[in-house]
Amino acid sequence: MTNILVFGQSGQVATELQHCTKVVALGRSQADLTDPQACADAIKFYSPDVVINAAAYTAVDQAEDEEAIATVINGDAPSVMARTCAGLDIPFVHISTDYVFSGEGDKPWKPHDSTAPLGAYGRSKLEGEAGIQAAGGNHAILRTSWVFSSHGNNFVKTMLRLAETRQDLTIVADQIGGPTEAKDIAEACLALAHGLLAGKEGGIYHFSGAPDVSWAEFAREIFSQANQAVTVEDIPTSSFPTKAARPSNSRMNCDKTKTDFNIERPDWRMSLARVLKELKDK
Repeated sequence: MTNILVFGQSGQVATELQHCTKVVALGRSQADLTDPQACADAIKFYSPDVVINAAAYTAVDQAEDEEAIATVINGDAPSVMARTCAGLDIPFVHISTDYVFSGEGDKPWKPHDSTAPLGAYGRSKLEGEAGIQAAGGNHAILRTSWVFSSHGNNFVKTMLRLAETRQDLTIVADQIGGPTEAKDIAEACLALAHGLLAGKEGGIYHFSGAPDVSWAEFAREIFSQANQAVTVEDIPTSSFPTKAARPSNSRMNCDKTKTDFNIERPDWRMSLARVLKELKDK
């Protein structure tokens, strides 16, 4: 059996990794990412076959005020993990984000397109990517977007909560991306991990659900599948200001992921149906 060490325990993807297969998942009490050396020590202690980093600072707006701590968690810690793995010849899989891009245009982002983060969160994640690549070990960076699941905080659960008291909602319609279920991301991470262990060369990969939609379209599908009579009105981003700028184009070109690892883009509508059933059964 492959010995898999996961950084992260209660986050959406970390939770799904624990559901998918037997892993050692480290929470903050066992490996605090604000202390990168603790992460290195954990890798040395557990001596795994492969490491997956599913932990991150993900409070996009809060990061604008806490860029230093976001950079330690999203930049320094993964870099130290990658260097430790490289020194021990352990493959390393890391989850990143479309926020490393400018969000301009309407073409799906390819893995080696120029990066230009709009805010602190994206900058912190990009720093992690750079550190991982500089470490020189066998690694795979998986950029994803619009994560949802039956646990944690996410758009699907927010929409269902609002539907309990609202019949009309205004939702942003000029940001486009691929909603991606955490379980699908976990399975993609495991496929990358096993591929690296089998001798495949890593690099940067993109993975998101299909088809690409706006937040408003995503909301309509949520309400349709949940049999909620909620009317969604399209609004522009300018009508919903946030502290951190959001990318208008989060489309991701996932061709390389399919070519190199035979990982298909999942249909997020089918994944959504699974999540809604999980929430109903809870």
